Amino acid sequence: MTKYREILRLKSLGFSERNIAHSCGVSRNTVAKVVKKAAEIKLSWPLDHDMTDSALEEMLFPKVKSATNKRMPDYDYIRRELLRNGVNKKLLWVEYCC
Repeated sequence: MTKYREILRLKSLGFSERNIAHSCGVSRNTVAKVVKKAAEIKLSWPLDHDMTDSALEEMLFPKVKSATNKRMPDYDYIRRELLRNGVNKKLLWVEYCC
């Protein structure tokens, strides 16, 4: 898990993004994204003691719920069809689209 608290703490101390990335075991892009999102929502160090990394993750990068109503494929049917001679995925796809 990304150490969001540590990233923000080190950034407030003036460390470079490269040093923060090395210290926290994440990429420089991750550090840059966290710092940018924290600046966008005006979140700065010091943080409340009850603000955990998971709470920070939800605050910085909220999960977007997908609103699709797509039907999942019937994998059992597909598997059975692929076991038949002369049937491949392309053929199943063409039949599905027609």
